[in-house]
Amino acid sequence: MTVVLYIIGIILFLIGISISIGLHELGHLTPAKKFGVKVTHYMVGFGPTLFSFRRGETEYGVKAFPLGGFIAMPGMYPPEEATTKRVEKVGAAANDSGSLDGTAGRLGEGEPDADGGVDGTAGRLGEGESAAPRRSRGRQRKGRLFENTMADAREFSNQEIEPGEEHRTFYALSVPKRLVVMFAGPFVNLILGILIMAISLLGIGVTTPTTTVQTVVECAVPASEAQQRPASEQNTCRDDDQLTPAWEAGIKPGDEITAIAGVETKDWDRLSAVIKDHAGERVEVDFIRDGKAESVTVPIISSERQKFDENGKALMNADGTPQTESQGFLGIGPVQERQPLPIGEFPGAVWDQVSGVFHAIITLPVKLVDIGEVAVGTKDRDAEGLVGMVGVGRIAGEIVSTDKIDVLDKAQMGLGMLGSLNIFLFAFNMIPLLPLDGGHIAVGLYEGARRRINRWRGRGLIGPFDTAKLLPLTYVCIGLMLCMTALLVYVDLVKPITLDAIFNSGG
Repeated sequence: MTVVLYIIGIILFLIGISISIGLHELGHLTPAKKFGVKVTHYMVGFGPTLFSFRRGETEYGVKAFPLGGFIAMPGMYPPEEATTKRVEKVGAAANDSGSLDGTAGRLGEGEPDADGGVDGTAGRLGEGESAAPRRSRGRQRKGRLFENTMADAREFSNQEIEPGEEHRTFYALSVPKRLVVMFAGPFVNLILGILIMAISLLGIGVTTPTTTVQTVVECAVPASEAQQRPASEQNTCRDDDQLTPAWEAGIKPGDEITAIAGVETKDWDRLSAVIKDHAGERVEVDFIRDGKAESVTVPIISSERQKFDENGKALMNADGTPQTESQGFLGIGPVQERQPLPIGEFPGAVWDQVSGVFHAIITLPVKLVDIGEVAVGTKDRDAEGLVGMVGVGRIAGEIVSTDKIDVLDKAQMGLGMLGSLNIFLFAFNMIPLLPLDGGHIAVGLYEGARRRINRWRGRGLIGPFDTAKLLPLTYVCIGLMLCMTALLVYVDLVKPITLDAIFNSGG
């Protein structure tokens, strides 16, 4: 049964990521069709096509490997002649989409184009004049690395454009429309991630400590001494151990603490802060037991306790020993209840998640170095470190198959993973490098700025930027992403992060 549940967990993860990718591509598809762009393919996944169907001019389908997706729009690499056209007067050739085409504003009669020649529709060659002399008069084209590759990319990108459909290409869109098409995909992932967080935090709620007593600690053992005791004595008291104030005062599980030292304690954070601030003092503790209000005077002792960060993770010294501090100690543990996150705290939770993902991406090179050291065996795997799709799938399988957490916690952990994944897809795709969406957005912003500068200089509008020129950089980025993927797959298979390791790390 455990194996079946493990497989179900992986399948649920694959379904969740496929839906996320599909909605991402739908984010691109919807505005593209709205703006009249010819979209020939909408695919979720890569590799062999599992199934597809055609509706209108678009083929919709699902491929074997849910590691991404794409929509195919002619004109992602504009023809070279389109990128070199310039208009005689500013605005003269701008069509209704703010772009340039072959009919809206031709080059002036005999006006040289950017290649040093004459546009074939504007200035015809003289009777009997050959093309060779024309090119010899202009600037000689120098051989360029990847020139054939760029030409092939342009041809492939525009092969499904029928005569008269040039206005339906991606490059024919105005810059603002192109930005909308490219940003819409990542934006869908951001919204989806926030919605999933809302379901998890506002709907299911978060586990919150209350002011009701769950446990009463019998003895107060300094943290440094507790670390030195054998495991068999971790939960027992020695005869010479100091008893806790709560134990001596007779506070019992189920008591609801209402005030300490005259300070009303509406939540555990407030209760804990009051205890810490009154170390070494005798204070009155008010509580409700079996519906009756009672009070008792207790001495708050000063005890050496382990320090934790804001996420509840134990802080350690450089030598591996726990960091400690002296603070007031009463000796009680709270009942944990699931409560909806206050709506006012939700924006902060979203910001923490989004900023945390961006920080992780900024530090990605460092994390990849760590993963490389793990791969060669010189470093142990960090439970809170980088994890790939295979690793996330394995963790999803463990979440569903484990019997250590209840169904509601499983659902919340799954939603948390899916929400984080969508926010990661948003942040990663905003990296301003091709072939990512952020790269196309950066090209669009550059093109818009270039056109505005040309307007200011009175040089006229110019055609779209030749994205084929960035193919060498694009191939480098693709190669690096493939290497990163292969490295993470290897480490996730050989030295995986387990659910127990995540629990033990406090993650």
